[in-house]
Amino acid sequence: MTAIAELHQSLRREVGKVVVGHEEALRLILIALVSEGHVLIEGVPGVAKTTLVRALSAVLGLGFRRVQFTPDLMPADILGTQVFNFQEGKFHSVEGPIFTNLLLADEINRASAKTQSALLEAMQERQVSADGITRPLPQPFLVLATENPVEYEGTYPLPEAQLDRFLFKIVLGYPTSEEEERILQEHSGDTAGFSARLASVERMGGAADLARAKEEAMSVEMRPEVAKYLVELVRKTRNDVHIQLGGSPRASLLLQIAARAAAALEGRSYVIPDDVKQLFVPVLRHRLLLTAAAEVEGLSADEILRGVADAVPVPR
Repeated sequence: MTAIAELHQSLRREVGKVVVGHEEALRLILIALVSEGHVLIEGVPGVAKTTLVRALSAVLGLGFRRVQFTPDLMPADILGTQVFNFQEGKFHSVEGPIFTNLLLADEINRASAKTQSALLEAMQERQVSADGITRPLPQPFLVLATENPVEYEGTYPLPEAQLDRFLFKIVLGYPTSEEEERILQEHSGDTAGFSARLASVERMGGAADLARAKEEAMSVEMRPEVAKYLVELVRKTRNDVHIQLGGSPRASLLLQIAARAAAALEGRSYVIPDDVKQLFVPVLRHRLLLTAAAEVEGLSADEILRGVADAVPVPR
């Protein structure tokens, strides 16, 4: 079994002690960690978005900070600021919560666009520039942002430039009836019980395990015919009648990296077309700008992307 497959198995077992369901979301987050990508998680309140991220950080044993995004949150509240020391007569840098391994940006779309954009440099360059000083961020570094659907009151759509920095957009729906029954049986709803379950998880190797998994993913081969299939999928989004703005070359690059990690997770040293097709929707769904006609027809990005994927021949 590969290192990333072992890590996935351990995460499913330990996170499952705290969170019921959401196994596909956990798989995608692990692929993002190995691919050094960021993840946007969307869902209505109460579907365990924050709980999933907290459990993941506890199992991996990495540095973890949570920032609750609100309309009055300022960029300095995330990045840090300069504080004057009267005794020494000079300024000192105070690092913000962004200096961690896993940053949970909770309800990111409740903050203004100015504050949301404060994360752009950190997400792309893995560094923070403030007050004329550039400081690198700890490695690994991953932003896990949660958001409520934009139709909800008090939310702001994320800028397109920031959406493009996220590797995946994961949509968490309601649990099945069986899963909801398990939630009632296993969770009493008290804070003390949740803290005890979180403390009971077995911690993994953290950064060392992720480094080994990343090496495996980087060594996975993508044959020319699979790479051509990937490019055709992304380019098809730029010519679809329902899409005003399709996937960029960054989307193609990130889809390739994620497909390699997905192949390694399955124990393969090569990418197959199914690896690409399965990740096509979560990689592209937040990068599209639909036409007005598509919105009038009530078409979703997921429906359009599935149509695009069905229209492109799969290489054999």
